[in-house]
Amino acid sequence: MAEKKSFLLRIDEKTLDLLKRWSDDEFRSLNGQIEYLLREALKQSGRLKQGE
Repeated sequence: MAEKKSFLLRIDEKTLDLLKRWSDDEFRSLNGQIEYLLREALKQSGRLKQGE
């Protein structure tokens, strides 16, 4: 797995609350949920090929 990098994310309170609830529903950490959603969006847009 690639080295992980950290960065600051500014996000409105309502969106953060909804993401926290969603991550709880999926048994993921909030960070894991955000990474999952970003990877899925990259795949759907054709920017991330399978296996990358």
